[in-house]
Order: sequence, then C-alpha cells, then structure tokens
Amino acid sequence: MRIVVVTGALSRRAGGLFWSVRRLSQSLAAKGVDMHVIGLRDPDTARDIAEWAPLSPIVLDTVGPARFGYAPGLEREIARLEPDLVHLHGIWQAASRATARWTANGGKVMISPRGMLDPWAMANSKLKKRVVWTAFERKNLQSAACLHALNASEAEAIRRVLLGSDITTIPNGIDVPNALPYHLLHLDQRPRLLFLGRIHPKKGLMEFLEMWAGVQPRLLRPWVLRIAGPDENRHRSDLEKRAGTLRLAETVEFIGPVHGTEKTRELSQASAFVLPSKSEGLPMAVLEAWAMGLPVLMTQACNLPEGFEAGAALDLEDSPENVFQFLEKTDLGAMGARGRTLVADKFGWDGIAQRHIDKYRQIIEGPNH
Repeated sequence: MRIVVVTGALSRRAGGLFWSVRRLSQSLAAKGVDMHVIGLRDPDTARDIAEWAPLSPIVLDTVGPARFGYAPGLEREIARLEPDLVHLHGIWQAASRATARWTANGGKVMISPRGMLDPWAMANSKLKKRVVWTAFERKNLQSAACLHALNASEAEAIRRVLLGSDITTIPNGIDVPNALPYHLLHLDQRPRLLFLGRIHPKKGLMEFLEMWAGVQPRLLRPWVLRIAGPDENRHRSDLEKRAGTLRLAETVEFIGPVHGTEKTRELSQASAFVLPSKSEGLPMAVLEAWAMGLPVLMTQACNLPEGFEAGAALDLEDSPENVFQFLEKTDLGAMGARGRTLVADKFGWDGIAQRHIDKYRQIIEGPNH
C-alpha cells in the first residue's frame, strides 16, 4: 500500500499539525505502509526536517503569496509517486486544486480538513474562502473518496457543509512518556497555569485575560499564567496591552515559542494547562498536557468531551467562577493522572495508525471487497 501525504508546512510553523501529521506518518511507516510525504518550504523547514526521520519528505518551493501555498511541482510529484491513495491534510490552499485534479484523473483521495470546516473557521476570512470554494475547494471535497474528522463535533460540521459525504472519525494520537514527570515547584515559585499554542484571536486569550483579572485577587495561592507560542498577526501586542491595562504584569508572562526540550521543561514545571479556544479540530496541546499528567482547563470548542467525562478537565464556560474553582482545587494531581490514563488508553499512535490503515484499505479496494 503506497500512501502519499500532502501537507502545508513541514515545520513548527504548522502548529499542532507538525506533530499530528508527522507522528501519524511515522507510525504508519512503522506498520509497513509505503509512506511518502510532500510539503512546502518555509523559513523553519531546514531546522525541523530531520524530525520526520526515517521518512524523507519531498520539499517543494512555492510561488506567489505564501498563504496560498501554490507549488507548481505538486501535481507532477504526486503523479510520479503513483500512490494507491493521497491523504491531504488541511484545506483552503492550492494543494486542494492538485488533489482535485488527481481525483478527476481517476486517483483516490482522503481529506482531513483539520477543523477548517468548523463554524468559527468558516466565518473567518469569508471572502478568501468564498473565492477558493468556488474556484476548486468544493470540487476537491465533493470528489474525495472519504473525509476524515477528528471527532464527532467535526464530523457534524462537515455534514452541514457537505451533506452525504463518506466521513470517518479517527482522533489524533499522542506519545505518552513511560514515566510520569515530577512537576517540580521550588518553595519560592508560584504554581503555573500554562497556555501552549499559536497566539491568535481564535485561542480565546483576550477573553481569558479578563477572567484572569477577576480571579487573581480571590486566590489563596497566587498563580502565574505563562503564555507560550508563536505570535500571529501581532496579536501578542494586543494581549500585552490588555494585560497592562488590567494590571496583570506580575501574574502573566509571555515567553514566546517553545519547542523540543524547552517545551518539555515548560510542561514539566507547570501545575495545570489551559486552552480557552473558540475553535479547534482536536488540539494536540491538550493531549500533550494530559500525557505529562497535567489537569486541563478548556472550552467545549476543544472537542475533547471525553476529558470532561473522565474527570481530567474542567469546562471554562466563560465563567470566572469556574476558573477560580479549578485553581483552588486540592486534587489537581488526581485530575492530571486521569488525563494521562485517558490518552494512554484511547490516543496511542499504534492504534490510531491501524484505524487509518483499515480505512485506507477499504477505500483502495472499493465497496465490493
């Protein structure tokens, strides 16, 4: 079985997709699938490409606006590799036109929108999406053999846009450390609430700062909110200004992007994790936090209801009272342990990869097998 994965960035610039698409591809290769990855060059590609080993992704240069992601050589590379199936991760870029043409020529394609058909995402950059939808995205999605949702909520969002499509639901996976890290706090160190992700309006940080300001004076133990991640559209500056206005300089820290051992250190030194997002596919950051034994404060929009059901997370509900109750809990360690058990049982990469293989085989062999 030869599978060609088409994705945008092959580097940390892809955010959570750098981890989820890469680890899925590596896990499929480990199970004997003939895997090939094609992606686009960006300023961090050279730094991160070795992380794909033992795979050797094909890196294509783009022409025109980087956000459109037009790579003239993409269609040629797909044809040269002669795949049994192409798996496209992400939409709204020029790669969708290439995969639409592949299906028009008799090829088979599975598409993972990665949350990009959710209501919040559809309402963002409406004009661009309307143009791309008319030009090629509608044809691309409608002609795909299967659409891949990360959870039931995303599957429902896809159905609202593309009634009658074949949809398979398989979550992201996660690597769970063999040993639970000890969350070390020095005697003079305040407990840390960690945010890890893109600094973007959809992450809900502006609204969370408002709640944070209301909660801080009531806490028996003063916490610090550490915001880690790359800035997008200068949103960090807006957040810093608002934090200053709310007099949060002593309880909010912006630490910039963290990767590798630096990210592991931040997770190890955190006491809890927060993701106040307005829209997600299935956030890798939450799975990473649970894998490290951290309790999680998140929204329903994170699309991980099993976390609430397992007692591994508390729902923000846009409520300062919920934030206060979460930070004052005495059993946060037990909550984090439940999260670690959850990801070990449900989100291990070996099982996730096998579910993809089963679906790939079903698509390739057709409905009569």
